[in-house]
Amino acid sequence: MWILHGGRVIDPASGRDEVADVVLEDGRVRAVGPRAGAAFEGERVERLDCAGRWVVPGLIDLHVHLREPGQEYKEDIASGLAAAAAGGFTTVCAMPNTKPVNDRRVITEAMLARAKGARGARLKVFGAVTVESRGEQLTEMADLAEAGALGVSDDGVCVMNAAVMRRALEYARTFDLLVSQHCEDHHMTARAPMNEGPIATRLGVNGWPSAAEDVIVARDLILAELTGARYHVAHLSTRGAVRLLREAKSRGLAVSAEVTPHHLLLTDEAVLGYRTFCKVNPPLRSEEDREAVLEALRDGTIDCIATDHAPHSSLEKDCELDEAAFGINGLEPALGSLMALVRDGHLSERRLIETLTSAPARVGKLEGGALREGAPADVAVIDPALRWTLRASDMRSKSHNTPFLDRELEGAVTHTFVGGGLMYARGS
Repeated sequence: MWILHGGRVIDPASGRDEVADVVLEDGRVRAVGPRAGAAFEGERVERLDCAGRWVVPGLIDLHVHLREPGQEYKEDIASGLAAAAAGGFTTVCAMPNTKPVNDRRVITEAMLARAKGARGARLKVFGAVTVESRGEQLTEMADLAEAGALGVSDDGVCVMNAAVMRRALEYARTFDLLVSQHCEDHHMTARAPMNEGPIATRLGVNGWPSAAEDVIVARDLILAELTGARYHVAHLSTRGAVRLLREAKSRGLAVSAEVTPHHLLLTDEAVLGYRTFCKVNPPLRSEEDREAVLEALRDGTIDCIATDHAPHSSLEKDCELDEAAFGINGLEPALGSLMALVRDGHLSERRLIETLTSAPARVGKLEGGALREGAPADVAVIDPALRWTLRASDMRSKSHNTPFLDRELEGAVTHTFVGGGLMYARGS
């Protein structure tokens, strides 16, 4: 049993925001309240003084890449789940673009089995929409669902064929699977390493138009309305896509979206100097796009934040911009970087925690994201004032490709509990 004593408990799912105790026992939240810990004074318990800290539901990430099987030199399930816990995440959802692609139940089952022996966050997985993510033949979604997949995605590539996408949405609806789409018209983005605009022109590289995202979002929203499936826009990044999603939601469509920390905090100006750590898919956009996605997150048009954790080795990033791999390592710097939005008045404390806990739990139909009695004992403890510097030597991830490396951040996860067990303690 653990008693987390005297912290500011922020639980958007229940509307709680007060100084209180949280009691964890047998993998569940036993009690929450201003003096909840007093009832257990005579019992053998572990105590953690949380004065001056936030106690929140464990963070949930709907979009990570853990690289296993096939590219374990970048990340594996064990290192990825440890990195997640260090970032305060207690559940992460792995995308299927592994090698081989997670397009069969045997791969889904193997990934989930590997996670059982790892120390860190819980693992959930997406299976592929199409065989080998080629966009042609649908996977056996019934098998994937039975094996434990929470949804399907060909993330990394877009399902370009509208007829295939329609059938995928209809099939996924049968098993109540979430369909997460990487929205990119590949015909418009070939050989483009960054956003189309003045910065790409200055650097002399091909530009990636925001319309390449918008046209797929528009098409898919039409198909989602036609089929009634649960449709999710992965890593939304453009103001055009925001307008389309807002209109669809106003008509009651069962659609949702996520945005990454880097699209909330950075623009394509970060790529100046040919900074490959800022090369990501979809690319960092203009300031107008950044402001639009931030406003959409505030007003609920965008449901949640997801890191799109995409670890790469130094060999894949220490090269020319055109040749560098797309992706940013996102789990460990997420909370510390996002706290800047709170300090600058762009996002309330409650909304930040909501977008990382109860909102992704709702979108993914996942257990967790709340601190009510009987909920899973998944908890993050945060020191909102702690200043720290993200060092490669301190990271749990195998890869260090983040633009926040060696930058001072304010706000840090100090403890992470998964199922009532302490999976991360800062400094230990």
